[in-house]
Amino acid sequence: MTGTAPYAVRLSTTAAKVLDALPPRVEDTVWDVLDAAAADPWGFRRWNADDPDGQDVRYASVGPLSLTYWVNRPLRRLTVLSIVWLGQEPGSRG
Repeated sequence: MTGTAPYAVRLSTTAAKVLDALPPRVEDTVWDVLDAAAADPWGFRRWNADDPDGQDVRYASVGPLSLTYWVNRPLRRLTVLSIVWLGQEPGSRG
């Protein structure tokens, strides 16, 4: 089986702070989504489909979790720009 290596993943400072504050099971989901994105960066939809120059900015969403990332083609890396978690942990009130 021949294939290309997945893209490397880097987090912006803001995304890293959000990731650090997430519950462990949500953090695991973030990494699962990023694994999928690294294997196929264009597998998720464009953040703004009306912007012809923005094809490398992608938006991945799974339930209450969303990630925005930029595909750096020359360096074969993804930079996570934002992580948004709109959920809450079971048993928490808010």
